Amino acid sequence: MATKKQFSSFQELLSSSQKLILVDFYATWCGPCQMMASILDQVNTRMSDRVQVVKVDTDNYPDLATNYQVHALPTLVLFKNGQQVDRIEGVLPAEQLIQRLAPFV
Repeated sequence: MATKKQFSSFQELLSSSQKLILVDFYATWCGPCQMMASILDQVNTRMSDRVQVVKVDTDNYPDLATNYQVHALPTLVLFKNGQQVDRIEGVLPAEQLIQRLAPFV
């Protein structure tokens, strides 16, 4: 499961992690986003030692969504060393998502 953390800035969160950060841009009203939640739980269970899952509600942080050009939900953005390295729009099964993340870990 994704961990709820407080941070003073999104950039601070990205730069402070030694792991890959997978950001799930979602909205509570989005059906596919709800499907993605259980998939991300599976990914987190298998890859928590290498990947940190962070959920960002686009209704609460619209500027962040705009800054990262989130036009569809769910959108997953993968960061390594504070830099965006991959982006996925829509729902992917857990196995496919893990395969997609594997080259970056």
